[in-house]
Amino acid sequence: MGTTSAASRDFLELLSGRRIGTISRRLSGDSASLVGKDLLVSAVNLQAIAASPEIEVHMPVTPDIVVAERARSRIAWRLLPFLFLLYVIAFLDRMNISAAALQMPGDLGFSDRVVGLGAGIFFLGYFLLGIPGALVAEQWSASRWIARIMISWGILTVLMAFIRTAWQFYLVRFLVGTAEAGFFPIVIVYLSHWFPNQDRAKAVARFYAANPLSFVIGSPLAGYLLGISWLSLRGWRWLFILEGIPAVVFGAITAFYLTDWPREASWLRSEERDWITEQLSREKQAKQQLRSYTVWQALGHRDVLLLTFAYFFALTGNYGIAFWLPTILKRLSSQSNLRVTLLAALPYLAGFLVQQFNGWHSDRTGERRWHAALPLLLSGVTLSLAVVWGSNIVLSVMLFTVVGACYFAFHPAFWTVPSAFLGESAAAASIGLINSVGNLGGFVGPLIMGYLVTRTHSFNAGLSYLVGSLCLSGLLMLAIGGGRRRVVLG
Repeated sequence: MGTTSAASRDFLELLSGRRIGTISRRLSGDSASLVGKDLLVSAVNLQAIAASPEIEVHMPVTPDIVVAERARSRIAWRLLPFLFLLYVIAFLDRMNISAAALQMPGDLGFSDRVVGLGAGIFFLGYFLLGIPGALVAEQWSASRWIARIMISWGILTVLMAFIRTAWQFYLVRFLVGTAEAGFFPIVIVYLSHWFPNQDRAKAVARFYAANPLSFVIGSPLAGYLLGISWLSLRGWRWLFILEGIPAVVFGAITAFYLTDWPREASWLRSEERDWITEQLSREKQAKQQLRSYTVWQALGHRDVLLLTFAYFFALTGNYGIAFWLPTILKRLSSQSNLRVTLLAALPYLAGFLVQQFNGWHSDRTGERRWHAALPLLLSGVTLSLAVVWGSNIVLSVMLFTVVGACYFAFHPAFWTVPSAFLGESAAAASIGLINSVGNLGGFVGPLIMGYLVTRTHSFNAGLSYLVGSLCLSGLLMLAIGGGRRRVVLG
């Protein structure tokens, strides 16, 4: 056997049991928290070590480790790609209004203020059913409620193609928001039914990747659809029709494909079902030993309220940019709708990449607060630079790309926090509250942007407001808890 470093010898001693006394078994199953460092022992890790010509390992891979890795892999591949696809469909339907705004106002005679109000009023409807939807997922059936949500919003999105007046625009957008309410918090609750805490930020990151990627896919697709004219209907009308139909189709599939609980999963082997059920049961018991919160106690919890306001200001900043970015780039560049939508996709592509890294790093270190706060602060600072140098199209695109990269990075760590210290219905209600109230920022951001653009004939005042929102969100995130937020699992 070749020579190894001191760190490697320490690592092997820990694996072989010669220093097992330094291990605190705070994480169950195949994970352990070490004094001075974190160690995740998995079948993949051990096989890689065993294959090394410089390291000789006499510790066999235990059956529990193999079962754990197999269960993790099977659950992730079964659920995450499908949930990812559903969220892509959701965001295509939610955000197609930003592309339609390139054409629809001219056809219907809508001002910037009307478009901003119609874009934002979606979130008033969304606010109403967020908490009930999350509780339904916890107490009844997440799969059936998600199916109901998707079919409803798909039908209403198609109806958007046939509006004629501003009041019809407001009404249908409000109803679409009501129909979609609960989808995101239900999925966050649903993921907590399947992924232990140490895997949850990565799972959220993979699911939430659909958010930025839906723009990467949707922006050029919308740009293409705006250029068609079939059956005497303009492109923006076909945009709503063709992006609403998939929600109805996949809503029907969801009712049969998704499994609500691990104990019901016939696609898992019995030992895999037992392993994940035991893992999640231990988490639940550990949280109950610290403190068990009722729904009302959770909704009034200081950290839940801080999370709610942090999310509100984060989404104020994000949606204020997202709804208006194609219009900003169009007026700066005078390019075609297709080229503008391609440029508008760049922040979301960057957001996808940085988001995956930040979620992985948050799980690896166990730290949540700074992994959520720092991206928000960087997003606000970068947006302020975009305001200063906004007249340069190349520099503006680059800065907006960095803003998007930073903004999307905060979500994986952020959404692991409520379920880290709250259990079952308390966590579900809190996630519903955070998401519902937070998404009102999606109403405020576009509305204020539309008002200030109409009032000042410039985007600078509105963007400056969004800078303040993003920075305030980051500061509120830093006020949550203290030090490292690590969940101790029994």
